[in-house]
Amino acid sequence: MRTTRPGVRRGTPRAVWPHRGLAVALAGGGALLGWWLPRVERSHHLGGLSYDPAAAQATLGAIAAGVITLTGFVLTAVTLVVQSVQNMSPRLVGVLGYFERSLVLFGALTGTAVYSLVVLAQISDRSVPRLSVTLAIVFVLVSTGVILRSLAGLREVVTGGGLVRAVALRLNAALDQAWREPDQRRRIPGALSAHPTGRTGRTDIAATRHGTVQHIDGPALVAIAARLDVHVDCLVAVGGFVEPGAPILRVTPGPPSGADVRRLTRAVRLGPSRSVDDDPAYGLRLLVDIAVRALSPAVNDPTTAVQAIDQIESVLLRLATRPLGTTTLHDHAGDPRLTVARPGWDSLVGLALAEIVLYGRGDLQTHRRMRALFDTLGRACPPSRAASLTPYRAVLDRAAQALPHPTLSAAATVPDPQGLGGPDPHDDTPHDDTPPGD
Repeated sequence: MRTTRPGVRRGTPRAVWPHRGLAVALAGGGALLGWWLPRVERSHHLGGLSYDPAAAQATLGAIAAGVITLTGFVLTAVTLVVQSVQNMSPRLVGVLGYFERSLVLFGALTGTAVYSLVVLAQISDRSVPRLSVTLAIVFVLVSTGVILRSLAGLREVVTGGGLVRAVALRLNAALDQAWREPDQRRRIPGALSAHPTGRTGRTDIAATRHGTVQHIDGPALVAIAARLDVHVDCLVAVGGFVEPGAPILRVTPGPPSGADVRRLTRAVRLGPSRSVDDDPAYGLRLLVDIAVRALSPAVNDPTTAVQAIDQIESVLLRLATRPLGTTTLHDHAGDPRLTVARPGWDSLVGLALAEIVLYGRGDLQTHRRMRALFDTLGRACPPSRAASLTPYRAVLDRAAQALPHPTLSAAATVPDPQGLGGPDPHDDTPHDDTPPGD
């Protein structure tokens, strides 16, 4: 067996560059517009508010100074938000991308300030670019609207429930993209690796640097394998960490040419950390992290844990009937070309439930909410998958019996989608809640 060690291209978070590019465009565009528009106004009357030179200079100076000061306040607010999110989980900052989106706001504010300063430099006693000054006021109004919209979203970002909803939104999008319902002719979950020819020999393609597998481009690998009439086994999974020299792909039969090796490795993207977009299990991991932290004695926030369990239940319900586990992709002719490892149902259930059951064994809300989750999933899952819930239900039963009082033990056995305060599903007796004497 021969091992080829090409470089694996670096992964760049796809959502970062558009925000950075837009921020630079806003800042640079403000400078260019501030230089170009007053020159046009010298030869064309374009209208605008009437200003004398002194008033125009005072207005533009005030706008520039005010926006620069405001930018400092916004930077402070963003820093506080990042710190608050990091306190809940350091990984959430990169996943939510709040700071990256804030770059657009900084670009708008910087563009407004630079525009005002450039226009200010072109005002003279004989020439007042009225439209240019008017646009500076318009830009202030637009920037103010963007700031207010950003501030309105701060409440969602700095609360546990808001973080849970933000992660769940990204996770659901990732599920539909990465683990969507497959074309059964081209993708057979659980199929064993099959080789399209009787030729022997294999080539392992290894990484030359360390990193986390962020994305595996299945269609590209299938297309290359079909052209070469080979089968490719992906030896790493999305979310896994690889060291230099670790095999990432196995080509059978081999070896492929150097150019084909480079094409194959370009389909495997390494980066500094996991990404929710192509790794739904990581999104599930983050929801569990939020729940576990909320259940810790230092935080003691079971309501946030219940909110995280709500989203975890939703994710498991979406996965309950989907094909999971190791997947084989076929080409258009129906030949197996690529085998990729993905987590199976048992692994995802363990990821979603094990730590919450462990750390929430002394919390009444967690007991009741988890029992409601077990009941809901038990009705929605096929029998073979519903059986995976039984061990965790048993652990919860033993934990309920260990609670310090029989009343608490009895309350812990009642399923409640709200944790505490919801209707008792086992109590169908009508009650008269009218206070005595009414």
